Amino acid sequence: MTDPTVIHLRRGHTSLVLDARGPGLPRVVHWGADLGPVPADDLPALLDATVPPVVPSSFDAPTVLSLLPEASAGWSGRPGLAGHRHGRDWSTAFRPDTIGVDDPRGDVGDAVRVPHEEDDRGGVGAARVTVRATDPDAGLTLTVEVTLDPVGVLTVRHRLRNDADQPYEVRELTPVLPVPAVATELLDLTGRWCRERAPQRHPWPHGAWVREGRHGRTGHDATLLLVAGTAGFGFGHGEVWAVHTAWSGDHLTVAERRPTGESTLGGGELLAPGEIVLGPGEEYATPLLYAVHSTAGLDGLSDLLHTHLRARPEHPRTPRPVTLNVWEAVYFDHDLDRLRTLADRAAEVGVERFVLDDGWFTGRRHDRAGLGDWQVDADVWPAGLGPLVEHVRGHGMQFGLWVEPEMVNPDSDLFRAHPDWVLTAPGRLPLPWRHQQVLDLANPAAYAHLLDRLDALLTGNPGIGYLKWDHNRDLTEAGHAGRPGVHAQTVAAYRLLDELRARHPHLEIESCSSGGARVDLEILRRTDRVWASDTNDALERLSIQRWTGLLLPPELVGTHIGPGRSHTTGRVHTLGFRAVTALFGHHGIEWDIVALDPTERAELTAWVALHKRLRPLLHTGRVVRFDHPDPAVQAHGVVAHDRSRAVYAVSRVATSVTQVPGPIRLPGLDPARRYAVRPAQGVPEPETMQITGPGWLPAVTLPGSVLATVGLHLPALNPEQALLLEVDAVA
Repeated sequence: MTDPTVIHLRRGHTSLVLDARGPGLPRVVHWGADLGPVPADDLPALLDATVPPVVPSSFDAPTVLSLLPEASAGWSGRPGLAGHRHGRDWSTAFRPDTIGVDDPRGDVGDAVRVPHEEDDRGGVGAARVTVRATDPDAGLTLTVEVTLDPVGVLTVRHRLRNDADQPYEVRELTPVLPVPAVATELLDLTGRWCRERAPQRHPWPHGAWVREGRHGRTGHDATLLLVAGTAGFGFGHGEVWAVHTAWSGDHLTVAERRPTGESTLGGGELLAPGEIVLGPGEEYATPLLYAVHSTAGLDGLSDLLHTHLRARPEHPRTPRPVTLNVWEAVYFDHDLDRLRTLADRAAEVGVERFVLDDGWFTGRRHDRAGLGDWQVDADVWPAGLGPLVEHVRGHGMQFGLWVEPEMVNPDSDLFRAHPDWVLTAPGRLPLPWRHQQVLDLANPAAYAHLLDRLDALLTGNPGIGYLKWDHNRDLTEAGHAGRPGVHAQTVAAYRLLDELRARHPHLEIESCSSGGARVDLEILRRTDRVWASDTNDALERLSIQRWTGLLLPPELVGTHIGPGRSHTTGRVHTLGFRAVTALFGHHGIEWDIVALDPTERAELTAWVALHKRLRPLLHTGRVVRFDHPDPAVQAHGVVAHDRSRAVYAVSRVATSVTQVPGPIRLPGLDPARRYAVRPAQGVPEPETMQITGPGWLPAVTLPGSVLATVGLHLPALNPEQALLLEVDAVA
């Protein structure tokens, strides 16, 4: 093998430094702010300066945190690998065989350079380190893959191979990365159905803060990012580190601070007992752990992740069509003439995609029957879906369809014929959830049947260009062939999506899971957007979309205008408040717009037209969120990357203690340029806005430095009102 010493990867504003001088796995010296081009002569001194000291009442040699924490190296925290072979080989001491580096621009010391290859985690320009290590005594081979993409997004994946003749059970294999002691606060997200992405924040104490998702899907309570940062960090300030576990099944994300001085962030798959047992020569690969660092607060993290996602080959390249989904207009009451009229009204207001939701297939008059029988209901649709598809496409709109392929109702022909095709514990069905069970996609016969039915549906209806792919229950007691089956189910679901996209390359798919319960970067390698929440209550949506945007750019998040009275909360909101809230995303409508009067229809048409006009900016620009001192004010915006344009939304979410909430500072602008600021053109201002002082001027022109430092006093909005500002640089 080679004798590498130090590896320094640099991309964007991020550096990763690895120390491979010891006999074990490389030590992570630094992950965070760019160190610049450290001279080669200084690299050994950097490594020496960061070796922990030997302290009394401890090991006689320094203990270091490697790419895989091991007890054999003195690590006393959560193990990077937990497993055994019939109670043996439970501790490892891996030794590198090869260390390959692909980084023509970096400082790689004595490491072996490997040929550059493009992959799906960063493309050309990414830097990569691949470490292959073995433990002959334990009969295991570990491969660690680390990639730093051109903008500074880091990904880590472990692969473990069983080299022995006896099976080896993997209980946990979790990539972790160190975080410096200056990170003293943690922020993550939790939630529930219709209240996803609720932030929670606290000091980072000693011990482990472990977020486990045991839903068999990502979960409404999943933390999209687990963030560690300096005291008081916000959207626009502070140094922050964050990780995301890219996996759609059971998973964990963990922050750990040890009394010995180390702090780590990590994440991986949460495995049930006996779920992963490797036979001789078999391998297990962890989900990708995404890791990002920023010295510019949470918006800096989002900017890196959004740029990374927009650079993916699979990222949508066409304008995101304004979508009308018919669920809250008709529910299960499908009638061709009524739906044709709804399509007519949709075309008139500017809709570009019409989606037929639940209720079109055999026996589906309510949510207690029919799932699994994926044929068009001949009683409701005697001529098939063709007449509606043709009518919709005749208006120049795309046509989409709701499906929930992974689920089955016990009251269905499929379940009656194949009750053995369901994920179960031995001898009993799991508790019912929304009157449904889960098809075992790891069962080859069930998988083949489902793929055949979906393929036939799309082949027989070539006008269908979009599937709203739902997933409305947790996986509980999800057994396959008598053993835990969540891992196999998740892998099979990915395979099903991949195969369907391969057969129908122009098909777009939305990840919908009773709202936002399957939002992660692995499902988004196969889908074109997510449904952030089943609630279209604009007040709830403000927070849900704000924190979903911590990970995802606006164009990947479905944001619809719902009816005046929310069907999930009963709140009543003006069209203006609902429209401003829905503007910043993959825009759409979820509302019976046939019932609108001419005034409402004209206003809705104006809001759709405004979104289309702003869409090139909204779906490419840099997302900014305001750190406003008044919790009753929530503001955010999108700024063009050349800082020539911006659009901001300012919303009042409650009454304030103070009569006037204070100036609004506009972040993200060029301090040296002058900008014209005005209310959005073409749509009405809030009707009951409290005008104070001289009122709101038609426009004001000021330098970016003034707008960001002093800000503007805006009209005092009533609760649950919003004001939209357009900002343009002037000569």
